[in-house]
Amino acid sequence: MSFHVLTGAFVHESNTFKKGETTLQDFRDDVLDQGQAAMDRFGDVNEELAGFLDAGRAAGWRITHTVSAHATPGARVAREAFDHIAGLICDGAREHRDTLDGILLALHGSMVPVFCEDGEGELLGRLRAIVGPDLPIAVTLDLHAMATPQMVERAQIFVSYKTYPHVDMRETGRHAGRLLDAAMRGDILPVTWRAHRPMLDEANAGRTDVPETAALYARARDHEAEPGILAVSINAGFAEADILEAGPTVLVTHDAAIPGAGARARAIAEALAETIWDQRGRVSNDFLTPAAAAAEARDFDAAQGPLVIADFADNPGAGAYGDATALLAALIAAGAVGGAFAPMIDPEAAAILHRHRVGDQVTLDLGGKQDPAFGGGPLRLTGQVIHLSDGTYTGDGPILGGITHSFGPTAVLRVAGIDILVVTLSGQMLDLQQVRAFGIEPSKLRFLVVKSMQHFRAAYEPVSGKVIVCDTGALATPQAHLRPYTRVRRPVWPLDRAGF
Repeated sequence: MSFHVLTGAFVHESNTFKKGETTLQDFRDDVLDQGQAAMDRFGDVNEELAGFLDAGRAAGWRITHTVSAHATPGARVAREAFDHIAGLICDGAREHRDTLDGILLALHGSMVPVFCEDGEGELLGRLRAIVGPDLPIAVTLDLHAMATPQMVERAQIFVSYKTYPHVDMRETGRHAGRLLDAAMRGDILPVTWRAHRPMLDEANAGRTDVPETAALYARARDHEAEPGILAVSINAGFAEADILEAGPTVLVTHDAAIPGAGARARAIAEALAETIWDQRGRVSNDFLTPAAAAAEARDFDAAQGPLVIADFADNPGAGAYGDATALLAALIAAGAVGGAFAPMIDPEAAAILHRHRVGDQVTLDLGGKQDPAFGGGPLRLTGQVIHLSDGTYTGDGPILGGITHSFGPTAVLRVAGIDILVVTLSGQMLDLQQVRAFGIEPSKLRFLVVKSMQHFRAAYEPVSGKVIVCDTGALATPQAHLRPYTRVRRPVWPLDRAGF
C-alpha cells in the first residue's frame, strides 16, 4: 500500500530578549522554498527533509512537500511571518485531507511568535483542527527545543537530534519517517511521554563533546533498543527564551500497544531528566574575559594551527545581534595581529564598504549599534578594504556541506593586522567556507574569532591549534542573571540557586 504523506519544515529559534521581530523577509533571506524547489535544494544534504525523502523512497510513499522555511535565530516571529508559513502547511493539509495518511514535520521546538509562547504547539493545533485527532503526525526537533505539553498532546511521534554540533539532521529525519511509516501501517501505536526539570537549560546546552552530556545521548540510544521504546529525545532547552515552559525535557516515544511500554517510557524519561538535574552545576566551558582571550591571541604560537576564539555570548545562532565589539576592541588594544574576526554583522558598515574599492582606506563606525549594553558600542576604526563580495558561499563541512547561503553584501576590512568579515545578513559560523569564500584562510592565521557557541567546532576545531571560549557580555551571555526574565516558572536554576 502506498501512503500519502504531507511534509514541511518551519524552523526558528526565538530569542525573546532581542529587540524587534523576525519577519517574513528574514525567512526569505535565509530559506523560504516551496514544494519541488525545497526538495531540489535539500533533498540530498544533511537536512531533515533529505531524511524524510529517504524514508519515503524506502517505503514507497507519495510525498507532498509544502514548504521549507528557516530563519537565523532572532527575535520573536512576526505574526505575518508565522501565519504565512503555517498557512502554507495548513493549506496543504486542507487540500489533501481526504487522501493523507500522515504528516511529517521538521520543527525546532523553541519558536516563540509575538502572539503566543509556543509556535510549534500553535502550528500543531491548527493542523489538528484540519485533520482531526487521530492522523499520525511525526515531528523532528532540534535538541535545543523547549518541548511543551501542548506539543506532546498534538503529535504522536517526536525525534530530536542527538549531536551538538548538529551533524545528524538527515538521520533524525529518517528515524522519524520510519516511525511514521510503522504508525501508518498499524504496526505501532505511538505515544510520547514528557519529563521536565526547572532549569533554563542543560548545564552544557546539550554539547555532545562533553563526557557527562554525551553519556545522556548514549543512554538514549541504548534505550531505543528496548522493546516498545521507539525514540528517546533529550532536549537541552534554550536559555535565551523567556517562556513559562522553558527548560530541558526528555521525550520518550513508545508503542502503547505493548504492555508495560508506557510505564517504561515514563521511567526512562524521568531517570534521564533527573541526571540532567543532578549535573546542573557541571559546566565544562572555561569562559575567558575579552582581555584574557586577547592576550592569549597576541602570544599564540600557530605552528599547529590558529587559536580559534569562540565569541560565545554574541552567537547569532542563539539570537544574539552578532555585532558585539568588546572582543575586537580588546584584540586591538592588546596588539594582537595576524588574525581574523568573523563575522561582524553590520549592514550599515557593509554598505559603506561597498561604496569603495579593494585597496581603499576607510574610516567608519563598526559594530555595537543594536544594543551597546550587550557586548559594547561602536568602534571608530580605519582600515583597508581587502575583499568585496555578494556574500554567497556553499558549505563543504559536516553541517552545511552542499548547502548554499548568503551573508548579503560582504566585505573584509583589515584593521591593525586583523581581517574583519563585515556582513549584512545574520548567521553564525558553521563552515570553513564562511571565511574561505571571502579570502580568509585559517591555516595562515595566528588566531580566528568566530561568533558561535558550539557549532563552529565541527568545522573549525579540526584545523585549529587550540580552541578557547570568550564571554563578551553580549545577549547570549552564559550569565543568565543579566537577562530580565519575567515569564519562566520560578524558582528556576540557575536564577534561583537558593530555592533548591
